Amino acid sequence: MSDPSRAVLAIHGGAGTILKASMTPERQDAYHQGLRTALAAGHDVLAAGGSALDAVTAAVMALEDDPLFNAGRGAVFTSAGENEMDAAVMDGRDRRAGAVAGICGPRHPILAARAVMERTEHVLMAGEGARRFCRDAGLEHMDPSWFRTDARWDALQKELERRRLALPDDGDQARKHGTVGAVACDAAGNLAAATSTGGMTGKTPGRIGDSPVIGAGTWADNATCAVSGTGHGEFFIRYAAGHEIDARMRWAGQDLAQAADGVVLDLLGPIGGSGGLIAVDAQGNVALPFNCEGMYRGVVGADGRLRTAIHREEFRVG
Repeated sequence: MSDPSRAVLAIHGGAGTILKASMTPERQDAYHQGLRTALAAGHDVLAAGGSALDAVTAAVMALEDDPLFNAGRGAVFTSAGENEMDAAVMDGRDRRAGAVAGICGPRHPILAARAVMERTEHVLMAGEGARRFCRDAGLEHMDPSWFRTDARWDALQKELERRRLALPDDGDQARKHGTVGAVACDAAGNLAAATSTGGMTGKTPGRIGDSPVIGAGTWADNATCAVSGTGHGEFFIRYAAGHEIDARMRWAGQDLAQAADGVVLDLLGPIGGSGGLIAVDAQGNVALPFNCEGMYRGVVGADGRLRTAIHREEFRVG
C-alpha cells in the first residue's frame, strides 16, 4: 500500500571526515551544500512518486559530480597515480544487484553498476571487461583528467612521502574512508541502496574495498533494510556488515537502530573497523551510526526538509 509519508532518503559522503579543528567555515558550508544538492536530487524522485532505486541513483550521481567527495570526479589516486573506482546498486524488491570494480572512464560509476544489473545476467564486473561493457552500453565517458583534482593528487604525494620516509601512520581517517552512498524507502515501501567510491589514497593498484561487494558495503532487502557503508573496507568485507544488519533484524528480532548500532559500534569498532553506514527500513526509519570523528551525512523525508551534518552535532536544516 502506498504511503508517501514513509518515503525517505539518507545519504553519506564518507566517514572519516576532515578533523573538526581543521574545518574552516567556508569548507564546512561547501560540504553541507554538496550534501543538500544530493538530497534534493533524490528527494525530487521520491516526491514525484518515483522508486527508491531511481532516488538513490540520482543522489549518488550528484555526489559523484562533486569534487569534494571521493567518488567519480574527485576520486583519490592509487599508489601508481591512477583512479580506480568501484560502485554498486541493489534493489530491495528482489535483491537484484549490479556492481563494477577497478574502472576509470564512466562519468558516473553508479550508472555502470546499474547497467550491469539491468543489462546483464551478472552482478559484479571488473577491470578491462567492465570498461568495455560500459562503452558498449553507451555510458557517458570522461577523459582521466576530468576525474583529477589537485587536492587528491596532493594527498597522494603526502602519503607517498610518508611511506618513503617510513614515518608512522598519521591516523588520517579522511584518507582511508572516502565513499559516497544513498539508501531510500519509497512510498510503496520498496528499499534500495547505492554506493560509489574511489577507494583509499595510495592503495595498491587492483585493491577492491567493500563498496561493490554485495552484503558488505551495499545491501537491500524489503524485508529488512537497505545499507550503504563507508569505512575501512577490509573489515566491512570480513564481517559482511550490510548482511549482518539484515541477519540481526531477520533472525534476532532487532529493530533497525539496534542492528545498525550493534554492527558499527560493538562489532566493527573494537576490532579496528573504523567507519560508519546509513540504513533505512520499509517503515521509513533511518539509522546513521559511525565510530570515527565524523561522517558526512544527510536525511530528507516526506516534509522535504534537508538535514545535513558532518561531525557529532545537530543536523543543519536547509
